Amino acid sequence: MATKAKNDMASVLAFEKKIVPSDGYFYGTTWDKRNSEALPLKLREKSVRGTISNRLKKALQDDPMKLDAKVENANLQTVDSCALAVDQDTLKLHFTLKILSGIAQPSACNNENFYESYVNAINSYINEEGFKNLARRYAINIASGRFLWRNRVGAEQIEVVVKLTETESLIFNALSFDIKDFDSDKNKSDDIDKLANEIANALSGKQPFALFEISAYAQVGQAQDVYPSEELVLDKTNSKNKKSKILYHIEEVAGMHSQKIGNAIRTIDTWYPEYQEVNIGPIAIEPYGAVTNLGKAYRNPKAKADFFTLFDKFARGIKLENKNDEHYVMAVLVRGGVFGASKD
Repeated sequence: MATKAKNDMASVLAFEKKIVPSDGYFYGTTWDKRNSEALPLKLREKSVRGTISNRLKKALQDDPMKLDAKVENANLQTVDSCALAVDQDTLKLHFTLKILSGIAQPSACNNENFYESYVNAINSYINEEGFKNLARRYAINIASGRFLWRNRVGAEQIEVVVKLTETESLIFNALSFDIKDFDSDKNKSDDIDKLANEIANALSGKQPFALFEISAYAQVGQAQDVYPSEELVLDKTNSKNKKSKILYHIEEVAGMHSQKIGNAIRTIDTWYPEYQEVNIGPIAIEPYGAVTNLGKAYRNPKAKADFFTLFDKFARGIKLENKNDEHYVMAVLVRGGVFGASKD
């Protein structure tokens, strides 16, 4: 296919996300009765008297009297927390997940020539790959319970139940999967293939959408803390009436943000340049490979590995250097976003 000139890139270009989770709801239960009994978990408010533990200025470090005075001034905090009841040992996280088709149609595009070349490139990928590679990675992230985040750490057992229809469900032992290596033999199973096939069929347009009901059960121990999403505290004024940690709830039921669940499901990027060197495993699909908690962008435009560099070629019909770059570009489109080019 003939390539297009650079000025043929659309200045208005947007894509709707194709992986759409609901918020997650937290419930408490016991492992033995996890399929029959579960009670909503509520947030608790605590007022605690902490100590000064942050790095001090040099003037305080060098003056013992000033340091003693600083330590004497307790670090008073009011925080939200969430825990299982004393007779519960298992967290249940419940949410729904919708996979949408229609990736060949941008939600906004103001350039007809670009639209034509883009559609041709997308259809070529769908005909060759059928989203099978991406769908399998999404399926592994669901089956392994990656979306539990901190609640996954230290759990004795984790079971993930994916309800496909009213009469059919897939049940996974989440801890049996390798969450760093998608190609590991641990991740090969007929149920993974079945879930991946459902996801791929929706993304490639063989069916308009797929809708799953997902429940994850993590046996973390009696009365143990569990970890809903934390709200961003915008007002950081020094007021005793302000909580320093505010957790998320939905109508008083502890919950996890849909964005956080979605981030976990799309943590499939093992194609970034430093993957073999940094040993942090897959990162979430992002245009610049941003990992905020590490303060690092693993897809720097200087290395020509960022989404925009690759997408500008791919959407004009230019063959990318390897198939993994195509998988990455398609995964960003599944993520969705606004990708129009500046006219400068």
